Amino acid sequence: MTTDGQARQGLLLISPTLLYALLMLAAPLAMVLTFSFWTQTYLDIDTTFTLDNYRKAWSEPIYRVLMARSLYISVVVTVVTVLLAFPVAYFLSFHVTRRKALWLFLITIPFWTSYLLRVFLWKVILGYNGVLNSGLKGLGLIEQPLTFILYNLNAVVITLAHAWAPFAILPIFVALEKIDRSLLEAAEDLGDGPVRRFFRVTLPLAMPGVIAAILIVLIPTVGDYITPQQVGGTDGLMIANMIQTQFGKANNRPLGAALAVSAMLIVGLLALVIYLVGRKLGGRVK
Repeated sequence: MTTDGQARQGLLLISPTLLYALLMLAAPLAMVLTFSFWTQTYLDIDTTFTLDNYRKAWSEPIYRVLMARSLYISVVVTVVTVLLAFPVAYFLSFHVTRRKALWLFLITIPFWTSYLLRVFLWKVILGYNGVLNSGLKGLGLIEQPLTFILYNLNAVVITLAHAWAPFAILPIFVALEKIDRSLLEAAEDLGDGPVRRFFRVTLPLAMPGVIAAILIVLIPTVGDYITPQQVGGTDGLMIANMIQTQFGKANNRPLGAALAVSAMLIVGLLALVIYLVGRKLGGRVK
């Protein structure tokens, strides 16, 4: 087959995937971006180019507060999730010698139920008369139900950390599995103890998986609106809830689009910084 024939065959193979990506990803993003430069009055859309939506999105305090809160919650969820996921992944990679597939299968069990159902279950667990408070009262550890674990920021962090834990465990596990064990043996022969060996060899080599886990958890949690709506209360609402309101009850799609684009830009820049820092740290195997 000639070079031109191979090129045509390659384009033919990728064209369905490319078309699907354009229709399902690029087209909606282009539509949102376009909407952000328009204005809306009730049902009338004015297509005159304007930056008023972005001025309002970046100048009004309520939007800045929601954006800052969203980033804070997402960062906290990411840190908590990755810190809890790393020991699990490390145990699976270095200490489980048989039936690893079964352990990985058990990690995916939460995916058997819908995301919304898991959020509702956390409401049952964290509620004023829920499982946690009832259990603590039954053990005599508390006299009054704990009120700081539901309808606030804490509930959002707990629920999101649980929901995204498997997504953090799996990439870290894959990175740990790729580590050449002879490098660890060499470090041990050179006098490195377990802690020193971990920080000088294991962690830097596992950094690609850690960065992947951070990005996998960080990016979607900023845009989550179901969890804050169900368990966050007024103190746990995020920017996605405001975007939903603008597209729905407020009937101001251009402002909602401007908020969405602003959130995407901020998260994109943050993800780029994390990637560059992680790439630099990943290359520091001493």
